[in-house]
Order: sequence, then structure tokens, then C-alpha cells
Amino acid sequence: MPPRRHRGPLVAVPLAIALLAASVVQLGVRAQVDGGAFDPASFALGLELVVDGLDQPLYATSASASDSRLFIVEKAGRIQVLQDGALTPAPFLDITDRVGSDGSEKGLFSVAFHPDYAANGAFYVDYTDLDGDTVVSRFTVSPGHPDRADPASEAVLLAVDQPYPNHNGGLVLFGPDGAFYIGLGDGGSGGDPEGHAQSLETLLGSVLRLEVDPTAPGDGALCSIPEDNPFVTTAGALPEIWAYGLRNPWRFSFDRETGDFYLADVGQNVYEEVNFRPADELGGENYGWPMREGLHCFPAADECATTNLVEPVAEYSHDTGGCSVTGGYVYRGANVPALTGVYLFADFCSGLLWGLGRDDSGAWRLADPIETGLKISSFGEDAAGEVYVIDLNGGVYRIEAAL
Repeated sequence: MPPRRHRGPLVAVPLAIALLAASVVQLGVRAQVDGGAFDPASFALGLELVVDGLDQPLYATSASASDSRLFIVEKAGRIQVLQDGALTPAPFLDITDRVGSDGSEKGLFSVAFHPDYAANGAFYVDYTDLDGDTVVSRFTVSPGHPDRADPASEAVLLAVDQPYPNHNGGLVLFGPDGAFYIGLGDGGSGGDPEGHAQSLETLLGSVLRLEVDPTAPGDGALCSIPEDNPFVTTAGALPEIWAYGLRNPWRFSFDRETGDFYLADVGQNVYEEVNFRPADELGGENYGWPMREGLHCFPAADECATTNLVEPVAEYSHDTGGCSVTGGYVYRGANVPALTGVYLFADFCSGLLWGLGRDDSGAWRLADPIETGLKISSFGEDAAGEVYVIDLNGGVYRIEAAL
């Protein structure tokens, strides 16, 4: 499928606030029993600084299950490599010459490595270009230089015109099914004025699902539509769309053990939300924006239908001091067994961090938040399933057990 332009999209990222003074922050008391039901009263964790001095980091991930390196995305257009506790001397990728990062919701947002990256060296990024439009591209690693990618190897999969400078989405990742997922916001402004999120005729306000060809030439078919996408046979619908009704799906993830899907959609005036779908019910969901903000009608004075809409499993109000939800991961690492199976997410503005899980009855339970003092722009997950907290002010913290 050739690059395709559509009119159509991050979490607001103002650029200030001091770093934590200490490199290790111990928070609360101990948490959930390994493998047991979630007890929100005992939710706790520690944060250990693993690297600082980064330039507005927005994401971190690994290249493969056998690769111990952590690749850290910087807003201006660089990807840094953390190896053995230190950054490599030069960036893995530097595309600052083509990334437009002058706005709080613009920049290089994420990177995803092909599942067979060790063999093909292909990886994918999502960024806003110098005109503020979304670009999703493939790059390749430089032959013989595993810590350097070739900036000239760019091949554009998808280009999306953005009508406003905010709500650009920005996450790309490969799911457990091997498909390639892209998150796009509703195009910006406020209240979805152009009606993108509820339309299947625009890519905006959606999560897309594609099959990619990591070895196709730059002028060839870099991607295609999976035959089992939910709207392939729907008249008038764009077949790339996998889910819709979203305002700004800045971060979402699949549970690496179960394949279940978690999506945090950034709210507008009052509520932030976390959505869940089990692995066997994925595809075709309508998450309700702009009729719903969290569990509430939008605008609040209106009445709204909820039929066939996915209702969030957790929400929080801006009364907490928050303004923009940052989705995370279900913890599946080995360092903190008490957190196994707990979904971790945060708020960018307040620095509050929550744990979410199910109790003995299967009901969702949300723990009281932990105060981190960070500007949490994202979470990250390494090859071993350990989870990291990304601070826009320049630090990356690994989640550890509370003392």
C-alpha cells in the first residue's frame, strides 16, 4: 500500500518543572501478592533513576527479546541507546532535520522494531514533520553498526494531514499478532469540531492496523491491509481502521502474557480514562468520543447513548490536579513480583501514578495514586518485561520494589 494522505491528529507536554533531587524514590509500602487478586490498599513501588540528561524523552522500548539495549526517543528527533547503564556516544537515529518539534504536542513520538529486526534491521517511527503533519516511516540499521541507523534509509508508510497542532496520537507498535498498530488523535482543537472520531471515512481519531513488509523497496508496497481488519467489508469505511471514537490515544499496550489490550485516551475538560479489551474481543471498537468523556456524557449537560460503545474501566477527574493521562503497561517483569498483573498508568501534569487490577470477584479496582513529582510523558518496557517511567525533564526511571 503506498503512502496515503488523510486530513486528520499527544498528550499536552508543557516543558517545565524541576527534576527529583534523589536518584531513588521509595513510595509507600509493599503491594499485591504475586499472582493473586489486586489489593489497591497495598499498592506501592519504587523508582530508580537509570539515566538522566536526556532531551525531553517521550518513549523507551527494546529491539527484541534477546536485546538488552533500551532505545529512548527524544522529542526533537533523536533516538538514544542505553546499554550497560550508559548512553552510547552517538544517537541511534538523528532526524532532527525533518521533525517539527516546535509545539508542545509535536515531535518524534515513538519507535517500534520489527518482530524479525535481528534479521532485517527494520524499525518504524511516528513523528510530526516540519509542516506539523503526521509521518510514519520505516528506517533500517546501518550494516555493521548495530548502534547506528541510516537516516537516509527512510521510507514513508503513511502521511496524515493535521488540521490543528494538537491531538496527534503518536504511538506505533507491533502487537502479539505481528500486525503493526498506529494511534491517531482526532485532529485537534477542542470537542472534535470536524467530527473525525466517529467517522470511518478518516483515519483521525482511530487506531490503525496494518501488515508491513520490512524488505519492500521504498517505492514499493511497504504495507497492506490485513484481511481480518473489522471494517474491510464496510462500505465507505477506511479498511486500515481497527478501532475508533478516540480523542488522543497517546499510549496503549498489549499485555505481553495475555494479549489483552489497554488504551488510555486523553480527555478534554474533566475526565481521563483507561480502556480495556480482552484479547479474544479485539477489533472494531468504538470508544465513544466525542459523545463521552470517561464515563460521562460530553458536553456534561447533554444526554448521550452508550449502546455499542466501549466504556472505560477506570477514570479520574482533573480535580486531582491532572490534565492528561499517560498509558502504561501491565507489569510482567521479575524485579517486582508483587506488581505482577497490575496495569500501571499516570498523569502527565500531576505526576500521579496509579495501579489498576481486578479483585477476587473480577471487578476492576483502582489504587490511590502515588506522587512521583515527575512529568510522566510515557512508560517504557524492556526485553525482560521491566517497566520504566519516562520524565519529560530528562530522566528514565526503572520501577523497583518498595522498601
